Formats: sequence, C-alpha cells, structure tokens
Amino acid sequence: MFGIIRPCRHRLSERLQTSWMAHLCGLCLALRDDHGQLARTATNYDGLIISVLVEAQAAREDSSWRRTAGPCPLRGMRTASVAKGEGARLAAAVSLALASVKIRDHVEDRDGVFARRPVAAGARAVTRRWDRQSAGSASAVGFDTAVLLDAASRQGELERSLRPGGSVLLVTEPTETATSAAFAHTAVIAGRPGNAAPLAEAGRLFGRLAHLLDAAEDQAADAASGAWNPLTATGTDRAEAERLCRDAVHGIRLALREVDLTDRTLVHVLLGHETDRAVERVFGRARHTASCRRPDTAGATAGTTTGEHPHQAPPQTPPGQAPIPPWVPQGPGFTPPGQKPPNPRNLLAGCAMWALMACTCQLLCCDHEDPFSRERREGFCQRHDCCDCGDPGCGDCCNCCDGDCCDGCDCCDGCCCDCGCS
Repeated sequence: MFGIIRPCRHRLSERLQTSWMAHLCGLCLALRDDHGQLARTATNYDGLIISVLVEAQAAREDSSWRRTAGPCPLRGMRTASVAKGEGARLAAAVSLALASVKIRDHVEDRDGVFARRPVAAGARAVTRRWDRQSAGSASAVGFDTAVLLDAASRQGELERSLRPGGSVLLVTEPTETATSAAFAHTAVIAGRPGNAAPLAEAGRLFGRLAHLLDAAEDQAADAASGAWNPLTATGTDRAEAERLCRDAVHGIRLALREVDLTDRTLVHVLLGHETDRAVERVFGRARHTASCRRPDTAGATAGTTTGEHPHQAPPQTPPGQAPIPPWVPQGPGFTPPGQKPPNPRNLLAGCAMWALMACTCQLLCCDHEDPFSRERREGFCQRHDCCDCGDPGCGDCCNCCDGDCCDGCDCCDGCCCDCGCS
C-alpha cells in the first residue's frame, strides 16, 4: 500500500519541496547503500515519512542530517543535498520489509506475471533476502522488523477467518500495528521518548487510512477479477469507509498536536493535509470544504484569493519595461520581447544533444534547454504533474503555512484552509 502521500509541487513552497526531495533521495540512497541497487525499487513516498518524522523531532542542526549526493539521472545529473543518518536507514528498512510483504502477497494471489512459476520462484528468493537485509539494518537502529512480518502473517489468517458482516477494522488491525511501531520508534531515534505514545497513535491511524484507501481504490478491480477485498467481504459500504477514513485523518491531526517537534511544517503538510487529499482522490471532495481565501489579503494574491492557480495568473511585467501587449505570444517556447533569441542547433547537433539529455533524464525531470531551439523548457514530469491545475484542490492550501506558524491546523484558519480540522 504505497503512494497514499503524493504531494504536488504546486502545493509545496520551495523550502518544503527541497526538504521533501531531500528525504526521497535520502531514502533511495540508503536502500542502495545498505541493500544494493535492486532494493532501490522499494523507494516509496509513504516510507519517507519515517525519515521526515525523525528529522522533525531532532534537536541537532540541519547539517548533521544532510549530505551532498553525487549526480543522479533522475535529478538531471545534478548533485543535491539529501537526508542521511538513522532516520533514512530506518525508513529504508521499513520500506524494504513492506516491499517484501507486498511482493509475497502478489505471489500468493498469483497476480499478473507472478502467476508464472519461474517469476514466482525468483520473487520468493528476493523476499527472503529482503527480509534478512531489512532485519539487519533495522536492528542497527534498534528496531525489530519482526513486528512488520508478524503483522503480515496475521493479515492472511484474519482474511481467511473473516465472516460476512464482520468489522472491517478487524482486517486493518495488523497494518495499524505495524505502522504504529514504526512511527513510535522515530521518537526513540530522535531522543524524544515522550513523543512515542502520540506518534504510535498517529501511526496506527495512518495504517488504518492506508489500508482502507487501498481497499476502496481497488474495490471495482477486485470485483471484476474475483479478488478478495475487505470492504466487499465485510459488506462495508463506501459511505462508511469514507467516514472511517476522514475520522482517521482527524485523529492523526489530533495526535500530532501532542508531539513535540523542532520543525513541524513538513510533517503537518504531509500527515495533516496530504492525507485529506488522499481521501478526496478516492471518495471525492468533502462538501464542507470551502474555497481558498485569505480574508486579510483578499484580492491581493493571485492563485489563493480567486481560486486561480498561480501558474495561470497573468504574467508580470519586469520592472523598467513597457507592458507586453496581450496579443504578443508569451510563456515557455517564446522569447520575451527585447531579448535576443538563442542560436538554435542544427539537426545533427540537436539529435545528439536530445539523446544525451534523454539518457540523463533531463527531458523528464527538470528545467532544461531545448536540444534544438535552446530555449528554456520545463521537464515532462513538471508539465504533467500529479496535480491537475483545473482541480480546485490544486494549490489551495498550506503554502501560506510555510514557516514556524504551522502548529497543527489552527494556524490555517483564516489563512486559506477551511479543512474542518480545527
């Protein structure tokens, strides 16, 4: 159950986006360093929350939690500051253990290519190796992955013994137990034992949320394929599943208010707001959610006062220049008036540069120079981001919460978030 947390870059300030990418790259590199190149496939957005929680609780300076990583194709062959240390190692161990469980489930269910015996045999070998590796690296930071593997084994037993009409929360219990243990251990690593109890509660509810959203998202496909689904098996309708999910989001926010954090901004955005957006992706936008407005700056900020996305705002005229007429083409691919267009490359040089940039992922992942026209362009992943700019939820919340003001959700009241969490 990966991918519950999917923050869109349009909703993150530059500081938060940099921090988010530092934890994502740190998790990927920790998996590589501790477990080999194949283990990097276990990198997932939800797992890096462990790294974020450890760093957010730590009293040490930021420099002790960062290192400079070398060029990577997924960063357009650029260096970057990435997360390091015990938080990244714990996130890597947990992610690898959960990836092992997920692969084992696919093998047991004979999903897709895993129905073929040679593939299933190879997958079993990988899961056994990952189980050993994750247990070893987790023990180095004082965590026992047995709680994760035990939860996975109990999951199958619960599903087989469940009768129609039973509570769906009986099915989510193993997932809740596993995530609760992982969240609570971040307090041990950070030296904040007082945070263990509220983090355990936040982790338990996050596990419930992840399991229920996964079940709701897959319910139609499971019905078509005849696969087992907890909502269908227990007769839980989608309205009740949505209620349980929204209650879990609310409970996570309440638990986080009891956690003593050095910097709670990114934690609050990921667990306080992105969880709510995950529910909206599956069940639709809550009817009580209001449009994004800041009463104290009404009409002053494009993209937050009128519902217009910042990228759709009219272009601003540079100081000292005459206004650009509306009929003059503007935007990516057009040279601003008064500037000399770059010298384009010929066909042969352009093709060679295109091949180089494609191999280094610059065309996909970052701003780059067009290989032929040499004009600045956004990468494919930036142009086709997770966030549809026509979606009223895009960019509607929490850029205003960047900084030290984000203590729970109360700081967002009157800012731009009417999310019902106060």
